[in-house]
Amino acid sequence: MGTAQRLATFKRLIAHAREQIGLDLGFVLWDGSIVPADLAADAVAISIADEGAVAALIRRPNMETLSNLWVAARIDIRNGSIFDLVAQRPKVRTKKFLKSLDKRLLLETVLRFLFLPRGGPWPLETQPDERPSDGSPEENKKNIGYHYDVSNAFYALWLDKEMVYTCAYCTDWDNDIDRMQQDKLEIICRKLRLKPGEHMLDVGCGWGALSCYAAQHYGVTAYAVTLSEQQVAYGQEKIARLGLQGRVKIELKDYSTVEGQFDKVAAIGIQEHIGIDNYPKYYRTIQRVLKPDGLFLHHAITRPAKRDERTFRRKRAEFALLTKYIFPGGELDHIGNTVAMLERNGFEVHDVEGWREHYQRTCKHWHDRLLANYDAAVREVGTVKTRLWLVYLAACSIAFERNGVCLYQTLSSKRHRGPSGLPPTRADLYR
Repeated sequence: MGTAQRLATFKRLIAHAREQIGLDLGFVLWDGSIVPADLAADAVAISIADEGAVAALIRRPNMETLSNLWVAARIDIRNGSIFDLVAQRPKVRTKKFLKSLDKRLLLETVLRFLFLPRGGPWPLETQPDERPSDGSPEENKKNIGYHYDVSNAFYALWLDKEMVYTCAYCTDWDNDIDRMQQDKLEIICRKLRLKPGEHMLDVGCGWGALSCYAAQHYGVTAYAVTLSEQQVAYGQEKIARLGLQGRVKIELKDYSTVEGQFDKVAAIGIQEHIGIDNYPKYYRTIQRVLKPDGLFLHHAITRPAKRDERTFRRKRAEFALLTKYIFPGGELDHIGNTVAMLERNGFEVHDVEGWREHYQRTCKHWHDRLLANYDAAVREVGTVKTRLWLVYLAACSIAFERNGVCLYQTLSSKRHRGPSGLPPTRADLYR
C-alpha cells in the first residue's frame, strides 16, 4: 500500500468525519495538504506531522499516545490554542459519531495504517508508572523536586510578579494575575486574623510569597518550609532583597518534621502532594504545632465525592496521566472528607469557601502567559516540558470550568470549650 494511497484514504475519512459532525476545524497533513482544501488561512486546524502518528493512534487510541504525540509536536494546533480546539469540539456523542461513519472507509483507513511503524520520538514513555506517595520525607522530596525544581526562570515566565503558584482570588472576574494573587495573599492574611508579633507557619510555601507578604503587611514572624531546592534558593534571595532577615525564614524541610509552636498555620496547596493514606499524619502534624488558640487555613484542590470511597479513589484516565506526568504521587480529597478529617483530628471548622471559578481563571492566565512566552520557555526547559505544562494548565482550567474539580479554603482552630474568639460576622474580611 503506497504512501499516496494512504494519504488519499485518510483525507477522504477526515473529510467524511467533518461532514458527519458539522466540524469547522481543519487539518494540515504531513505532505502540506489541507482538509478541506478551501480552509481559510487563519482558521484553527490540527496539524499532523507524519503518518506514523496516525498509525500509533489507530493501534493505541488512548490519552497516553495522544500525550506523547502532543509533547513531541507530532500533533499540533495551528492558529489557536487548546482552548480554541475545545471550543470546536462537536456536541455529538462519540458513540453516535462512530455509528455515523462509513464503516467501509473506516476499515480501509485502518488497514492502510495499522502496520506502519509508529515513528518517534516518544518522550514520555520513560516516566515511571503513577502510584500514590508512601508519605516519607524522601519520596515527598523526590516528587516535589520533579515538578518544582524545573527552573525558577521558567516559572517566572508565566506566574505573577510575586511567583505565587496556587489559586488566585478574583475580587473582579476581569482582574489580571498580579492583582488576583495580591488579593489572594491579602484575603489569606485576613482569614488568619494575623496580628503583629505573631508567629506563622507556612507549610508548602512555594517561593515564599505569602510569608514575605505577611511579614511586610501584618508584622508577623514567618517560618516557611518547602522540599524544592530552587524555591528555597529563590525565597532566601527574596528575603534578603526585601530586608526581611530575622522576620522570615525559609528552609528545605518536610512538613511532618517541623518543630515548634505557631499562632497561625497556612497550608496553601500542599495537601495535593501528600496522598490520601497520609492525611492522618498531615492533620496530626498541624494539630501538634498549632497553639491552643491558633487558627489553621487549609487550601486545597478537591474532586467531587462519589457514592463510596472505593469508587472515589478509582482515578479517571486523564487524572492518572496528570499525576504520572505532572504531579507524581499526587491525590485529591473531597471536601466532605476534608471537614471530617479536621474534626477527627481535634479541629473546629469555622468556614469553608469554594474558589472553583477563581482557579479556572488562574489556570487560564497561566496558560496564556506561558503560550505568549513559548519560545523563551523552550529555550529554558525544552519543547517537551513546555508543551506538557501548556496542556496541563489548559486541562486544569477546563476541568475547573466544567466543575470536575474544585478548590476550597477551610478555616479551623483547635477544638476547645468556650468561645472561639472569632468576630460575629465575616465583615472584617471584606473591609
